[in-house]
Amino acid sequence: MDLLDWHRGGLSSRRLALLIKHLPRDSATIRDTDGEAADWTVTDYLLAAVVDHLAAANWMFSVVNGDEESDPPDQPVPVPRPGDPAETADEVSPPPSADGPQAVPSPSELARFFG
Repeated sequence: MDLLDWHRGGLSSRRLALLIKHLPRDSATIRDTDGEAADWTVTDYLLAAVVDHLAAANWMFSVVNGDEESDPPDQPVPVPRPGDPAETADEVSPPPSADGPQAVPSPSELARFFG
C-alpha cells in the first residue's frame, strides 16, 4: 500500500484513518507517538501494580513488627511506568484548598499514598 494512493484518490480518507488507527503496537508510528508506553502491555502494568502493592505490604509489616527504638525503613519506591514524570522525594503537591473544588489525585499521588 502506498500513501500516494490517498493523494491520487485510490484510497479513501476513512480507510486511511482506519489503517492508521489499527497499526500494530510494534510499528514505527506507534512507537513514535506513544514512546516507551508502546512496549508495555496490560500485563506489564498489572505486574508493576502487584510489585508495588507487595513492596508496600512488606514495608508495612516491617514497620509494625519492627523495634520501636530503631528508625523505620524507607518507604518503597514504586516501579516507574512509561509516561510518569520523574519525580523526586522532595516534590510534594500542595494540599487542595478548603473552599475550592477537590481535584482528582494523579496516579503518582496515589502511588505515594499507598506506597
